Amino acid sequence: MIYVHMAEGFEEVECLTIVDVLRRAQIDAKTVSVTGNRMVRGTHGVNIEADLLFEEADYDACEMIVLPGGMPGASNLGAHPGLTEKIREFAKAGRKLAAICAAPMVLAACGVLEGKKATIYPGMEEELAGAQATGQAVTRDGEVITGKGPALAMEFALALVEAVCGAETRNEVAAGLLFE
Repeated sequence: MIYVHMAEGFEEVECLTIVDVLRRAQIDAKTVSVTGNRMVRGTHGVNIEADLLFEEADYDACEMIVLPGGMPGASNLGAHPGLTEKIREFAKAGRKLAAICAAPMVLAACGVLEGKKATIYPGMEEELAGAQATGQAVTRDGEVITGKGPALAMEFALALVEAVCGAETRNEVAAGLLFE
């Protein structure tokens, strides 16, 4: 199971693209609200109903924590003490973590990116303290995957599929989406 986290002000295109692509790959992907409410408002005013509240999520059964970007969504994710604790636990245990757009700053603030290669929304590179900013669309360093921004949400989501299911499944999903 993969948990895609939502806070007020999340980037809708990133969140929904990730969930859609993961589900196309037959991965059990669930949206998780850190707001205390299932209905979460995105940065562009789109309201999305989360599958779970943070308090209901079973992180023992979770294979990967995913953080969509958007502002103030990424900042709001980073301000949730329960989520940041789970991120640190996942990193310590060598479990998969992923963040796109502004959200890699949350991983950096949790100490996850120290000594790793990562990417982030252009102009936010200083938020990657301790990491080597690659400027790439998607960067994978071990069990940590980072993405650059909204237009690259599809490429990022396919990288998550590859990390979980392998290149063959990634390529099959990409072909079905007409993604070259």
